[in-house]
Amino acid sequence: MESLQNKIDFTVLIKVANANPNGDPLNGNRPRTTYTGQGEISDVCLKRKIRNRFQDMGEPLFVQSADRSDDGCTSLSERASENITKYESNDDYARQACEKWIDVRAFGQVFAFKANKDKKEKEGVSVGVRGPVSIHQAVSCSPIDINSMQITKSVNSEPDKGKSSDTMGTKHFVEFGLYRMKGSINVQLAEKTGFSEEDAEKLKEALRTLFINDASSARPDGSMEVVSVYWWRHNNKIGQYSAAKVHDSLKINLKEGVLLPSSLEDYEIKLENLPGLEPEIFDGI
Repeated sequence: MESLQNKIDFTVLIKVANANPNGDPLNGNRPRTTYTGQGEISDVCLKRKIRNRFQDMGEPLFVQSADRSDDGCTSLSERASENITKYESNDDYARQACEKWIDVRAFGQVFAFKANKDKKEKEGVSVGVRGPVSIHQAVSCSPIDINSMQITKSVNSEPDKGKSSDTMGTKHFVEFGLYRMKGSINVQLAEKTGFSEEDAEKLKEALRTLFINDASSARPDGSMEVVSVYWWRHNNKIGQYSAAKVHDSLKINLKEGVLLPSSLEDYEIKLENLPGLEPEIFDGI
């Protein structure tokens, strides 16, 4: 595979309508928000969705969800020990891991496992891999309103003759939000992990189709949508402009007179010109 030669920055615009994009387990599973009221989707959540799309494309994954495991392994240590049986050094271990799993060569991974006595291993593994793909948390362009709905469960989870089957609960959702996710691909780190031009194209497709096969009761099908992907490919390895300047060139503001946005049409989206750097713009699916 051809190695990556050009730094890449990207931005993904995500529309949320009547969904909980990323619940906070420490706050009753309410949608995550910043102190200023902006909605937030954690980078860990976004990487999980990207990994799932890689898996849908047929790519081997190291960090798999338990309900999507395709190799029968029940832990990361088991997956590592079954696939990397012989290695001469930590660098060799990292090389084999990067060759095997696309998420390792994209996001990096810490391999820190104890010795497996069943396999008569004398030493454990302690290897770190820095990945070239960095993902920021997604933040809404305006403060969001969170609505709550009382629900009941009409069936008991456990047998209990003295307990009513009607159990109260609460669902929370964002009525509308336009979220912006930023990211970059570092060429120097890509050279170390083997992240290639082909891998970059797969990442682009994963971002464009981020919410395929991602529906749930909190995120009904169609309630979350990738509006567009902005993909800046620089003409050198370190970048013609800083990532911050590239990301800030995409200006998103409420239209005059709009106080509470309820649709994408309430925003004015403009792209500032950066001489010599024109992004590819893709619609989501």
